[in-house]
Amino acid sequence: MDTNKHTDLMLVDGMALLFRAYFATAVTGQFMVNSKGVPTNGVYGFVKHFLTAVSSFKPSHVAVCWDMGSTTFRTDMYDGYKANRPQAPIELVPQFDLVKEVVEAFDVPNIGVKGYEADDCIGTIAKQVKNQANVKILTGDKDILQLIDERISVILLQKGFGNYLVHNEQSFFEEKGINPKQMIDLKAFMGDPSDNYPGVKGIGEKTALKLLQQFGHVEGVLENLEQLPKGQRTKIEQDLEMLHLSRKLAEIKCDVPVECDLNDAKFKFDRSKVLDTFNTCEFRGGLHRFLDIEEYVI
Repeated sequence: MDTNKHTDLMLVDGMALLFRAYFATAVTGQFMVNSKGVPTNGVYGFVKHFLTAVSSFKPSHVAVCWDMGSTTFRTDMYDGYKANRPQAPIELVPQFDLVKEVVEAFDVPNIGVKGYEADDCIGTIAKQVKNQANVKILTGDKDILQLIDERISVILLQKGFGNYLVHNEQSFFEEKGINPKQMIDLKAFMGDPSDNYPGVKGIGEKTALKLLQQFGHVEGVLENLEQLPKGQRTKIEQDLEMLHLSRKLAEIKCDVPVECDLNDAKFKFDRSKVLDTFNTCEFRGGLHRFLDIEEYVI
């Protein structure tokens, strides 16, 4: 296996790209329905995001990770977890299978494990291979910033195509004043409205960051409660159980039963096979120019 310093694995958060692409066009009703009556706007946008990132960051290896349904160990732990999220729009549902077929056409592994989120698969694989490869994680989800270390960086999608915010240990620290792993404790205190868990009521990001800069982590804060102003101390004491639960919900699991063989993830594709899939989906010409990335074509 080629495990020299030129091995760069890009782990793609598939759902983050698909949802972003879908909603960008669905808002104006551009569902791109093909002759079989299947909407393809999310898949089309996914491919555009995917190939733009490959062109920009030139990974040698690529794998895409997926959520496998809405029931996970986190929903078992807390039934409010993500309960605020509506059902997937009806036009998006048939695109879940279609997008995986397109990824397959590129000979890129589709990875997912029932009961876990894509983030957990990404975290597990990133930790497994980081001594053999530099890992770049492509997502729009800031939860994943907790995984950053000296061999793992995060590429956050910004508005439009080809706009990224790349975070490594240094840039993360410059922005937040804490290290990436402390993100878990940060979310334990402040909660996460998008994932629908509250953390400690009345403690926002500013206060949580100060506490972590001073005491390091949740346990450090709890050991020094008597040093805190009465208001903060009372809030934490009242929500102690939710503080601990929120920390468990926030932490990405890095020991999921999954692996990614770097040999399988080597990024090379057969242009004619991909074109056949594009034609089956009835994609119009805009994507074809992306297929001329010579170093990747077999």
